[in-house]
Amino acid sequence: MIMNRSEIIFLYDIADNNPNGDPLDSNKPRIDEETGENIVTDARLKRTIRDYLHDYKGEEIFVREIRDKEGKVQDAKKRASDFGKTKEEVSKNVLENCIDVRLFGGTIPLNKDSVTFTGPVQFNLGRSLHKVDLKRIKGTGAFASGEGKANKTFREEYILSYSLVGFYGIINENAAKITNLTQGDVNLLIEGMWNGTKNLISRSKVGQLPRLLIKVNYKEENYHIGGLLKKISLNKNVDDEAIRSPKNYTVNINDLVKVLDKNKDKILNIEYKIDEEIALELDGKEIDIKDAIKNIDIKELEI
Repeated sequence: MIMNRSEIIFLYDIADNNPNGDPLDSNKPRIDEETGENIVTDARLKRTIRDYLHDYKGEEIFVREIRDKEGKVQDAKKRASDFGKTKEEVSKNVLENCIDVRLFGGTIPLNKDSVTFTGPVQFNLGRSLHKVDLKRIKGTGAFASGEGKANKTFREEYILSYSLVGFYGIINENAAKITNLTQGDVNLLIEGMWNGTKNLISRSKVGQLPRLLIKVNYKEENYHIGGLLKKISLNKNVDDEAIRSPKNYTVNINDLVKVLDKNKDKILNIEYKIDEEIALELDGKEIDIKDAIKNIDIKELEI
């Protein structure tokens, strides 16, 4: 059972592709029109984690596409019936079997009622740490535009030249007691974030790479600092829209280190994973994260 609250910072990037298209806007990458930053929904990150846990770890997932023999997609009520007939039976079996409900919660519709679990793990909307460069790509298809036609079909799509996306998350120990979230579940969550991102190999997602993951675990009851993602920024050697790789920036952790040090008496430990191409900067100098964060137990995640 989870006894401590945790905060999570997760950064990943994508180049020449679409991290999260908007189906109501020609599947364009989501852009904040005021800031020019790329937005990625928390549902997209949760889908990444769910798919990894189901496809690579063999975990049962409640929210997933299941088709019957006729190819029709199973609805939520039918999915709930897979776990029992009564409200009590469904609730018990879903929590015992479905890691995504233990992590993220969910509403499970029944014939005359529903069961709602508040997820212990919640993420905000992901947002790029810089303005992005949106491009429209045109091309031709492999087939003719119609029977007897000589011309091929035309297609167009929207991509981002580069986007470094940051997610902020929190694990609430109180909600964890309701869904029976275990430390093993949390370990799989972290693995799913990192390895799930690397294993996104659909046409629009291939090339995404996890870059930095920091998990701050607290020892003081019902306490967390809050907003840790806002404590990091990029020091860039090119304009925002010209960023193409981690070679074009360093990750400034000045404010993060300050707030962690200020709250060190309330922190149990810090766990992290960092890609070798990412450079951290503190007080104008590149630095190893272990050297930057002092007087707090810190260790690398084994993923």
